[in-house]
Amino acid sequence: MSSGDQKISGLKTAPGKPDASSAPNGADAPSAELPISSSTIRVILADTQAIYRVGTKKIFALEDDIRVVAQAENLGQVLAAASKFPADVLLFEAAISPNSPEAISEVLKRAPSLKVIVLSPENDEDTTVEYFRRGVRGLLPRSIAPEMLVKCVRKVHAGETWIDNQSVNWVIEAYRAQAAQLTSPRPKTKLSDKELIIISCVTQGMRNKEIASEIGTTEQVVKNYLRKVYDKLGVSDRLELALYCIHHRLLQGAGRGQIPEEAASAVAANAAVTE
Repeated sequence: MSSGDQKISGLKTAPGKPDASSAPNGADAPSAELPISSSTIRVILADTQAIYRVGTKKIFALEDDIRVVAQAENLGQVLAAASKFPADVLLFEAAISPNSPEAISEVLKRAPSLKVIVLSPENDEDTTVEYFRRGVRGLLPRSIAPEMLVKCVRKVHAGETWIDNQSVNWVIEAYRAQAAQLTSPRPKTKLSDKELIIISCVTQGMRNKEIASEIGTTEQVVKNYLRKVYDKLGVSDRLELALYCIHHRLLQGAGRGQIPEEAASAVAANAAVTE
């Protein structure tokens, strides 16, 4: 093991060969047999069982383009690893947390670019949909064959989503139901002029900081206004707000101009990425 090897214990760099007994809570040091290049897929292994971590690490060791950079056996170690070690893919065992969808949200707050693959023995419809709403990129059974695991990691790293046919149907039905709810008639909601201005800015893809500068206030005040707007309209984020505006012509007659239907997809894309 080289002097540059890193380990989860205390999130420190361990010079020379580390003493295995110094790693608390079963944390493991990543391997360093191969140098990391720009094309290497850096993986964090998060699993409660050491035998699965060891086996998965051996599978990846056979691949020239995949390297395990950190390992974790509990949620605290996962969060620490995501913050400390630059990585591309997180292989996350669902049992590592009693509320794995929420845990994944916490991980992605620390490492937004990390692509998460969840390993779970089985999933019901609600949990599956919630995983993908929280930003999961792949969902696998723990019994997956080694060659398929490697293929999944490469596909997810390349920007694709790994999902089986049953899960695809569940996700599509969930978003159909969401769309139906957003487009159904609702009672007229009273919005203030300031709220309408902020909504108009959101649909133009402006960030909170830009909106604050536009209307002469602070970013925190904008966030407070948006929370009130979400509550009033029954939406949960900027994307749903943009869709609500499109389908309910919310800005029509407000002196802000209405979003053309042909621009709907662009508005939704802008709102989805500007927080």
